[in-house]
Amino acid sequence: MPQADIIAAGAVVVRKGGDVLLVHRPKYDDWSFAKGKLDRGEHITACAVREVREETGLDVRLGRPLPDQHYDVGVRGKVVHYWIGRVVGSHDISGYAPNAEIDEVRWVPFDSAEGLLTYPRDRETLAHARAAKGRTTTLVVLRHAKARSRSYWRTDDRLRPLLRIGEGQAENLVPLLASYDVRRLVSSSSNRCVQTLLPYADATAREIDTRTALSEEDATPEGVLEVVDGLVDDAKRTVLCTHRPVLTDVFFTLGLADPELEPGQMLVVHLRDGAVVATETHRVR
Repeated sequence: MPQADIIAAGAVVVRKGGDVLLVHRPKYDDWSFAKGKLDRGEHITACAVREVREETGLDVRLGRPLPDQHYDVGVRGKVVHYWIGRVVGSHDISGYAPNAEIDEVRWVPFDSAEGLLTYPRDRETLAHARAAKGRTTTLVVLRHAKARSRSYWRTDDRLRPLLRIGEGQAENLVPLLASYDVRRLVSSSSNRCVQTLLPYADATAREIDTRTALSEEDATPEGVLEVVDGLVDDAKRTVLCTHRPVLTDVFFTLGLADPELEPGQMLVVHLRDGAVVATETHRVR
């Protein structure tokens, strides 16, 4: 019986001036990008950020996704998910302590990196990264987590809360949103949307900006357009949490097909100069 693929994640970390971050593994005597296998229960985005931190000492946020790598390791297949990575804080790697896994970390000009990378698959990923290295802004469009059934809720629907499974989804959203370094939290004023963002707000000490214009009861196409256009124009890393019926207008405003998100699922929209350049969909359990 075939074995399941090994799943790993990493980032092609770039900085202003045209440098890319590479790591050397003494066990294989190879130069590559920071990456590694998922821990049990870990999301791929959180894995990518963690692996960069462990292998280079730098904190990063994820930008637009890059094509996955697929190759064999012995008798098993391996899939590595990559994103463009941007450093959050200092780019200084002079204090990195070499170890048995990674004995050197180096900022390398793009023109030199192709010759230093060991594997053709990494050189191909580098080419994709070079073509996509322009800075982007992230807008995470999130459907609220699993809530109590509408048919069993007898009072104001705006007060309808999350189920326990939805509260778990909200907790599990924290590392996903953190991997994109989301700074602004915008939510429908309804309880189930606010509850969905509350764990991340608590973890990051950020306020939730509630908008009645994003609630099921008060949303209009014109009101949603005004909110979404304002968020795009502000160009801050943002999560927008709302309801299934309202999402149709959100995606229409962004010029995107409606992906019909499930509770706790998100579409990560990468924008450059207000235009959508990439999207990716993630969900939590």
